[in-house]
Amino acid sequence: MSYFEIIQSYNLTALQWMAIGFAVFLLGLSKAGVKGIGIIIVIILAFVFGEKASTGVLLPMLIAADIFAVVYYNRHTQWVYIKKLLPWMVVGVLVGVWVGNDISEVIFKRIMALIIIGSVLIMAFTENRKTLVLPKHIAFSGTTGFLAGFTTMIGNLAGPISNIYFLATRLPKNEFIGTAAWLFFIINVFKLPFHFFVWHTVSKESLILNATLIPVVIFGFFIGAAVVKLISNLNYRRFILFVTALGGILMLFR
Repeated sequence: MSYFEIIQSYNLTALQWMAIGFAVFLLGLSKAGVKGIGIIIVIILAFVFGEKASTGVLLPMLIAADIFAVVYYNRHTQWVYIKKLLPWMVVGVLVGVWVGNDISEVIFKRIMALIIIGSVLIMAFTENRKTLVLPKHIAFSGTTGFLAGFTTMIGNLAGPISNIYFLATRLPKNEFIGTAAWLFFIINVFKLPFHFFVWHTVSKESLILNATLIPVVIFGFFIGAAVVKLISNLNYRRFILFVTALGGILMLFR
């Protein structure tokens, strides 16, 4: 099929295209360091493409945005924290591959919804704490890394969990963003073959769709980078928490 035939085969309405465009714009913002909006992206794409299929649609765009993030924030990366989390995240991804491959779409949807709602609760908890002192023992980094790996494989939903760990490190803003950028670039590239060859959620057709959307991701990234320079704490986080929780509940019961 030609490029346009592949795009048309998705049978997307104008409203769905608008929703997807908004989601991938938010992806660019998120990877530039505007935290707290990643779950909204997952929810929008899950409603358009279905829960499991959406993970494969999103992954190549995540990697594209990761490349811009690691280039832009590379000098701020703190590799010591990546070395602590990465091995455990790899284990979590492998468990996620096995779990996600052997369950029905309905159960997959339920797992994603519960992860989303749980993530919102974690985000709300950390948002309302004046100070957040968390243990730095290997058990903490191991548990956090495993859960982040599992949730990123099941639904690209590791953001809130990894944020808990980075909050404990007390990293400055740019170091936080740069370290997370490299961590997720590595783990997202690691996930890609499983989406190709095990889950079959990434295909030639989905990559062509990605090629259509990546310019919007790039635009969102540079807008986000400009926003991050201006503000350190976004005032709309409570609104995001509410919308995200609502989306998780809708996904659970729809």
